[in-house]
Formats: sequence, C-alpha cells, structure tokens
Amino acid sequence: MRFAWLVARRYLRSPYKPAVLRLVTLFSVVGIAAGVATLVIALSMNTGFRRAIQDRLLGVSAHVNLTRPGAEGIEQYGALAERLSRVEGVRSVAPAIYLTVLLSGGGHARGVVVKGIDPEAERRFDDALRRIVSGAADFAPDADGFDSIVVGHLMAEELNIHTGDYVTLTSPEGRLTPYGMVPRSRRFRVTGVFDSGFYDYDANWIFANLPAVQNLAGVGNVVSVLEFRIKDVDRAADSARLIGAAAGAGFTTTTWEDENRALFRALHLEKLVTALFIGLITFVAGLNILVVLSMSVTDRARDIAVLMSLGAYRPQIRTIFMLQGLTVGVVGTAIGLVAGYTISWAAGAYHLIPLDPQVYSVPFVPFQSSALDGMWIAAAAIAISVAATLIPARAASRILPVDILRYE
Repeated sequence: MRFAWLVARRYLRSPYKPAVLRLVTLFSVVGIAAGVATLVIALSMNTGFRRAIQDRLLGVSAHVNLTRPGAEGIEQYGALAERLSRVEGVRSVAPAIYLTVLLSGGGHARGVVVKGIDPEAERRFDDALRRIVSGAADFAPDADGFDSIVVGHLMAEELNIHTGDYVTLTSPEGRLTPYGMVPRSRRFRVTGVFDSGFYDYDANWIFANLPAVQNLAGVGNVVSVLEFRIKDVDRAADSARLIGAAAGAGFTTTTWEDENRALFRALHLEKLVTALFIGLITFVAGLNILVVLSMSVTDRARDIAVLMSLGAYRPQIRTIFMLQGLTVGVVGTAIGLVAGYTISWAAGAYHLIPLDPQVYSVPFVPFQSSALDGMWIAAAAIAISVAATLIPARAASRILPVDILRYE
C-alpha cells in the first residue's frame, strides 16, 4: 500500500502530465465539490423549512386534540381535563372553543377565527400569548363591561386596528327572534397584538375569553376541544392512544402530525427528490474520474509495463489507480462539505434569502445543517468516486509488459 500510494501521489502531482489530464482532473474535483456542496445546502434548507414550520406550528397549536364528534361539545370539561392531566406523558391541558366570525373594525370587515380560551391555562404553553408586540394579553373586561381580545399583528395591519380600539364580532350562529333568525354580534376591545411568526395565525386568529366566545356562539358551558401538550412531541401518537383510552367511549383524538400530514409528507418527498436529482451532479463528476483515469492508463502504459517488469504485482497496479480516484473524490468531497456547511450557516445566520410569508409561512429561508446528512453525502460521493476507478484500474492491471516494451 505504501508503494502504491507513493506512485499514485507522483502521478497526481506530476508536472509532466498532459494539460488535458490536469484539466479533466480539476473538473472532476470541482464537479464533486459542487455536487456535495449543493446537496448539503439543499438538504439544510429542506431540514430548516421542516423544523421552522414544525416549531411554529407547535408553538401555537396543540400536540393532541380531544373532541367529541356528533355532540354539541364537551360538557364537564373541567373535571375531564383534571382527570386526563394525570395521563402519562401529558404536560398540560387547556379547553378551547373555535368559532368563525365576521370582524368589523377600522373601516374594514372580513372573516376570522376566534379561539375562546382559559387565559391562565393558555399562557402556560401557547407561544402566541407570550409574543405580544403591542399592548398586553389582558382578557379582563373594560370599565364599560366590554370583553377583551388579542389579535394577530398581520390582521391588525390589514384592518388598521390598534390596541384600545373597539371591534364587532358577528357570529353566523344566530338567535331566534320574532323577526326571524338574527346573527349574534358583540363588541370587544383590542388589548393586545401578538406575533407568533406563523402567517396563518397572525393574519386570521383572535384570542378571547372562553365565556365570551361561548356566549357569541350561543352555547352553554361547553367547549369544542381539549388541547394537550405532551412531554415528547415525537410520541404524540402513543400519547393520543392513552388519552383516548382514558377519556372513554365517544371521544376522538388527533395529533399535530395527523392535522399536518400532507404538509410534512410533501416536505419529505421534496427532500428525497432533491437528493436524487442533485446527486446526479456527483454522478457526472464520477464519470469525469473514469475518463481521467482511463486517459491516465493510456498515457502511463509504458510506466506500468516497466513497473510490472521490475516486479510490481497486478493488485498493486490496480491499487495505484484506485488511490488516484479515491484521492480526487476525497479532496472534492472535503471541499464541498466545507463550502456547503459554510454557505448554509451564513445564509441561515444572516437571513440572506427573504421570502413572502404569505406564501411560505416564514419571512426568510431557514437553514439547519445536519451532521447525519453530511455523513451519508460524503459516503455516497466517495463510493461513486471509488466505483468510477474500477474499470480503468482493472484495465491497467491487465496490461502485458511484453506487448508494450517489445519495440522499446
């Protein structure tokens, strides 16, 4: 191996190598480095998107939801929540009721989602109520008895709403009067504006006190869902089964993965397709290694014949050319990994690529590099490099010295 490595290194660094061989060797290194760096950057971006969206979702939504299909809602929810909070893996439980309403204020009107909450329970785990950018998450009624709400900052900007303003919420759940069905309407005072970092919530969600939303919906002391936060979000399905079994018949559980399955499946498929197509760059670079080694075998045929005449074994000749290809692959892979991780870090740290949050839910491209991705990318690139050496290395080891040196 020491002899083979010495000769391989001399061949790679030889100043007498033809210019075309030096150029193709350089292209091989650059091609592998470009493929590896591009793949690292692409996978870092995909992982960053998945992590950013997951963190934002889990910051404002429950890990497990418990509902009662076919019923008006969940009655005696306080006692039920107290009992289910003792289920293994549950960190907290919060009741909630959701209602789609028409918001009128600031000279504008549009449909929004109002979430009725228990403020004390909600503050313990909802990031939105901890990210108040204006006012405060105060749900106490004002001096005139009007209930309070907290709105998303994008909604506030769009509808020209500020803290201290009064808005009207109109529910489609009407009440029967002598004049027919009349929509329910209530005035609320805006006490705070939140910025959750997730576009859909910041543009369409409102938080209000649970009794106020129950009154607006025209229901009694019931909720539509019990929302659970668990200790390990990756085991949400197991926790959901335990919660469903403890709740009893008539209840249904869903996890955050169930509600966003299509989104995360699309991200996973995108990662797979990205790896396959960008991996073709490394494959093409591997073909360059095959070409340069084939040309090297032709160019060094006399040297190979002399070495074999002096006693070099065929496996040693084969190893010489395999080490040349391996060296090109390792150098290109190392350069690509350094470049890829450096660019990913800089782009993520300095938010170099802005995005439209209305389309992508995040204001910039998030990058999150993974050491595991780098390991399998490096292994694949080196494996392609070694595979590209097999044919020319085998051809070199089959050279017959007598045919090459007969007329020397």
